[in-house]
Amino acid sequence: MPEHGRGGTAATTPERAFAKALREFRTRKGLSQEGLGFESGYHRTYISLLERGLQNPSLRTILSLSAALEIPAAGLVRRVEALIGKRKSLKPSKSG
Repeated sequence: MPEHGRGGTAATTPERAFAKALREFRTRKGLSQEGLGFESGYHRTYISLLERGLQNPSLRTILSLSAALEIPAAGLVRRVEALIGKRKSLKPSKSG
């Protein structure tokens, strides 16, 4: 689905919302992707994939990233919910 500009009307997926939230917290902390990778135990390319919404993080990953960013995991998830609108139904696909 194409996006319509920066503030576009395209629906925000959980992956895109997580990507945006992660990037926000990382830049606020003053870390590069490499720095966050080092602090969290992940490779920079994986951090990049997360920040582009191309990978889904596991619970373990969310906990590791939030520890490296020195924020509660709930704070990271709360920001994701705010970006997607937590009242939206996020039913899993039939294939997964």
